[in-house]
Amino acid sequence: MRIDILSAVPELLESPLNHSIIKRAINKGLAEIHIHNIRDYTLDKHKKIDDYAFGFSAGMVMQIEPIDRLITHLKSEREYDEVIYTSPDGEVFDQPMANSMSLLNNVIILCGHYKGIDHRIREHLITKEISVGDFVLTGGELAACIMADAVIRLIPGAMSDVESALSDSFQDNLLAPPIYSRPAEYKGWRVPDILLSGNEAKVKEWEYEQALARTKLLRPDLLKK
Repeated sequence: MRIDILSAVPELLESPLNHSIIKRAINKGLAEIHIHNIRDYTLDKHKKIDDYAFGFSAGMVMQIEPIDRLITHLKSEREYDEVIYTSPDGEVFDQPMANSMSLLNNVIILCGHYKGIDHRIREHLITKEISVGDFVLTGGELAACIMADAVIRLIPGAMSDVESALSDSFQDNLLAPPIYSRPAEYKGWRVPDILLSGNEAKVKEWEYEQALARTKLLRPDLLKK
């Protein structure tokens, strides 16, 4: 899988995308992440990529020309399954969406910045808009990192334990059950006896009951799905 991230501040992407599972997946050749500085595609000598909005809106707007130039350049080299814009207006990112995206080959993620992007980019160049929640970030870089992390970890071979990804919260619209590790008792706080029983069927039943109870308590909205 190849992900091209287009950013006005590419430095924000460097550390999150160069460690842990993402780094291992890249080293294994399972994923590629290419970060592009939008300023490299402007013809302005000051590398300016924003301007005032027409009308009476406050804030600066990312201009269409450098973004179109960059996307056109990338599309001349390969086909892309999606051109995604990180936007608070977009469809909310969730686990089913991450699952679907992990099956794609080539994806562009455009990071929003300033007040937003020229709307013509959204009308003519973007194929999908995604939000990571009902709040506003300074820029879309952190949202792009969240999406890249959630998607790449699902690629077969990215994680040493495939079952770990399949049992994550939200995979079945349930929160994960409680998990414990050694020691079995600490300060008088005991691990539930059922987890020490060695009875796999009973353990699985307990985990499902716990997952269902936690979801009802903490995220009842998920059960409607």
